[in-house]
Amino acid sequence: MPRKKLLSAFDIKEEKVSIKPVADYDIFKDKELLDNLRNTIISNLIDDKIPNDKLLHEYINDEIDKALLGYDLTNLERSHIFNLIDNEINGCGPITELLEDPNITEIMVNGKNEVYVEIDGQISKDDSVSFINDEHIIRTIQKIVQPLGRTIDTANPMVDARLEDGSRLNAVIPPLSLKGPVVTIRKFRRDMQTIDDFLRTGSMTPYMARFLDAAVKAKLNIIICGGTGSGKTTLLNALSSFIGDHERIITIEDAAELRLRQSHVIGLETRLTNYEGTGEVTIRDLVINSLRMRPDRIIVGEVRGKEAFDMLQAMNTGHDGSLTTMHANSPVDALNRLETMVLMAGMDIPIKAIREYIENAIDLVINVSRLSDGRRKITSICEVDGFKGDVIELKEIFSFKQTGLTPNGEVDGSFDLKKRIPSVYKKIKYKGIDDLDDIFKFKRGE
Repeated sequence: MPRKKLLSAFDIKEEKVSIKPVADYDIFKDKELLDNLRNTIISNLIDDKIPNDKLLHEYINDEIDKALLGYDLTNLERSHIFNLIDNEINGCGPITELLEDPNITEIMVNGKNEVYVEIDGQISKDDSVSFINDEHIIRTIQKIVQPLGRTIDTANPMVDARLEDGSRLNAVIPPLSLKGPVVTIRKFRRDMQTIDDFLRTGSMTPYMARFLDAAVKAKLNIIICGGTGSGKTTLLNALSSFIGDHERIITIEDAAELRLRQSHVIGLETRLTNYEGTGEVTIRDLVINSLRMRPDRIIVGEVRGKEAFDMLQAMNTGHDGSLTTMHANSPVDALNRLETMVLMAGMDIPIKAIREYIENAIDLVINVSRLSDGRRKITSICEVDGFKGDVIELKEIFSFKQTGLTPNGEVDGSFDLKKRIPSVYKKIKYKGIDDLDDIFKFKRGE
């Protein structure tokens, strides 16, 4: 007998509650006056020093009183201005409340009145937030990145930074951006930190979770691939929780996003060139240096260039259990990109030798996808299993197949376990991990 949902069993119609955001100019009808007052108060606060004998909120109130002298404002309008100015001083400007909202996973600022957010994988314009002008956006970016040791100006018109909560910020300003300052903030998801969270959201099955747990503990070399915003780093964070606390882990990233809970973790971060055009430290430099730091594990946040060769070299010279991510649409594309990255290192190596190097180094390739309904799923777990002719052969162990869409637009599909014992299972068993027999028991009678 097919199972019924409670809603259908009791003939209850599900209603979606939509909450329309209140825009700045809905509260404060005079747009020009609001922007002028906000600009005046902020300028005064920047130019003046806060007296030692005054509390910050008292000083802000006094400055607002001065600016509002002669204006007849309601309590709601005055309170709204105070909140806006308080966010400028103590927060991250107009986007402060967006950063604090746990439901928002991405914030995109395209202009002073163009702010978009991503909620549950769907992007929509947020009319509740506005900036005064382009200078206001740039000032907000500078306020966020300067405490992190980064800067943005016409000489350095592009910046990547990690916020205190793990969120990743990217900003581009003119002359690189033709439209004006553009900001993208990908927030660190607190609800997706462990494998249990992936199981709860249906991103993988319990069998997949147990297999990946065993693969990490058995020190298999793993690449996680996927498109932008698919959840590669989130999955990397979750898989790293399977690493033992006794191991020495070196993490290497452009902007530190990984949050490992083990006690013996050394985090390394790249450095951009300074004003004199020197001092750059790349991912490749850090990978090479990490080999001298006696690592048990090397975790590279993302490989995208010449460092791929050094990463493979580490995997092939006794540094098993390495983990990394890369942009690719499928496991096959990931290996093809890896070939290209090795060639970028300028080594005069035949393609056949590069492929043999990759085949010896990589054990598993995991593909993560963001589906059309905004949900993230692990759509493929493949093992690297020798060659088929001159091409590296990938064999799927687990996969997700989409069969269609439900009436409410959600992706419908199912996970599939391939009916064969993967070659990497031998490596897992050699490490003393033998509790996966129930997963691959279908081969027992064959």
